[in-house]
Amino acid sequence: MKKQLFAVAASLLLGACATQTAIEGTLPRAVMKHFPEHNVHEYQLTNGLKVIVKEDHRAPVMVSQVWYKVGSSYESGGATGVSHVLEHMMFKGTEKLGPNEFSRIIAENGGRENAFTGRDYTAYFQQMEKSRLRVSFQHEADRMRNLLLNPEEFKKEIKVVMEERRMRTEDDPQSLTYEAFNAAAYVNSPYHAPIIGWMDDLENMNVDDLADWYRMWYAPNNATIVVAGDVNHKEVFDLAERYFGELEPSQVADRKPRVEVDQRGERRVKIKAPAQLPYIMMGYKTPTVATAEEKWEPYALDVLAAILDGGNSARFSRNLVRGSQVAAGVGAGYNLFAPRTELFTFSGTPSQGRSLDDLEKAIKNEIKKLQEKMVDQAELDRVKAQVVAGKVYERDSVFYQAMSIGQLETVGLNWMLGENYADNIKAVTPEQIRAVASKYLNSDTLTVAELDPQAIGNAKPARRTRSAH
Repeated sequence: MKKQLFAVAASLLLGACATQTAIEGTLPRAVMKHFPEHNVHEYQLTNGLKVIVKEDHRAPVMVSQVWYKVGSSYESGGATGVSHVLEHMMFKGTEKLGPNEFSRIIAENGGRENAFTGRDYTAYFQQMEKSRLRVSFQHEADRMRNLLLNPEEFKKEIKVVMEERRMRTEDDPQSLTYEAFNAAAYVNSPYHAPIIGWMDDLENMNVDDLADWYRMWYAPNNATIVVAGDVNHKEVFDLAERYFGELEPSQVADRKPRVEVDQRGERRVKIKAPAQLPYIMMGYKTPTVATAEEKWEPYALDVLAAILDGGNSARFSRNLVRGSQVAAGVGAGYNLFAPRTELFTFSGTPSQGRSLDDLEKAIKNEIKKLQEKMVDQAELDRVKAQVVAGKVYERDSVFYQAMSIGQLETVGLNWMLGENYADNIKAVTPEQIRAVASKYLNSDTLTVAELDPQAIGNAKPARRTRSAH
């Protein structure tokens, strides 16, 4: 399983590191924060909307992203999937624009756009030539407060989402296994439910559910705009004031903590579904930058994941795929940037003639090695160099630069520590790797899901229709 890419870090006060400069002339009502070492500027409108600009003048392009602090983890029982369905409906028209006209306008201006829903956020983006930012802001401001939720459009779009769920989860045995694994691993955490929602909840959703959700969460004081690329920060702030400044804020709801209960022993679940190959998922409860007792622990866990699954030279590929040949494919994944307790996951398919039990034992044996013997410094240096190089390469993309900042800010963590991610990785020691392996990768917090493949027979193939968003 691929590790999630976007660096997020523990919450520190932004003001402690900021150089504050009053904006002169066109922006007299606010104070700008400037972070010269990162070429980033922040600005907050009086209605609560935060605007973050990262200037990168290497190419005449820009990306504009609007991040809302709402996702599937905000949903309650019976309403799962509402954030994702609303994301679809955000393209279905406002008082000024008809259905899908937003997308047509962006395309006519030479840009591309889309949106995505996560557990802790929903985001919308446009990538365009630098002079077209006004077009993006004008129409994002329009649909932030003036969305028309047409019942007929909803009836069509909810069917699209249900078909998406059938195609991507119910007709995909590995995705079905992941969904069952996640539901077993999390009991009372809001991460228990899938982002796309349970089918029964989708079938019983109505347009009023979306209207209530939209009114509650889609407001300037619950949003962050991130712009990265060949732009001037003062011009961006001028445009933000012009198009978003008059939008009224909302009284957003207070969220309950919903802290995951302590796991007191191993959990197992078996999924029977038509499939060609068996598949296993394993996950251990681990801290993140937001919850760790020691701030270095998540970075040590991130390096540990790379030691096991950091390419062809990593231990899984070397020992389990090419060496013992117990695995046809195997991976490790960890997201140190979630705002809640996370899972350090392993997933894989055994080689022909080998069983899921063989693969599970082999994975646990690799974990045991890390617990009993410190990583050789040469191996650790090589892995850390790979991780840091990957982060440097990602910064070639203005989209990634904006994505990293937006995700950090929206989940309540400090985007600036994302800029310091490489330094934290470089500081990880062999002793720390062994410490987190021993402390967190133990059976008391382990959840295992096994896919038991059933004969495919005359099962219909997965339908491959795709939704626009």
